[in-house]
Amino acid sequence: MLMIDCPWCGNRDESEFMYGGEGNIVRPQDPESISDDSWSDYLFMRKNTKGLYMEQWLHSYGCRRWFLAERETVSYEILNTHKIGEINPESKS
Repeated sequence: MLMIDCPWCGNRDESEFMYGGEGNIVRPQDPESISDDSWSDYLFMRKNTKGLYMEQWLHSYGCRRWFLAERETVSYEILNTHKIGEINPESKS
C-alpha cells in the first residue's frame, strides 16, 4: 500500500488521492496568440520520465487540495510533497 504525505493532513492511504499528471506544466501566458501546434503540445504532450518526477495530486477524500509530489518512478517512492506555490515546479524534473 502506498502512503502519501498530504502537506495539510499528513500521511494517508493512496485510495484518498487522485493523480493529476505532470507537475511542471506552465500554462502559456497568452493562449490566443500561440499556434495550434503549441497549444496542443501544452494540452496533450507529457514526459514519460524514468527517475525523479514532479507530479500533481489531489487529496480528493480529505482536504480536497492540490499539491505537488516528487516521486521516483522506478521505485514508486514519493520523496517529498509540497503545497502549491511553495516551490517553483519548473526547477524540478
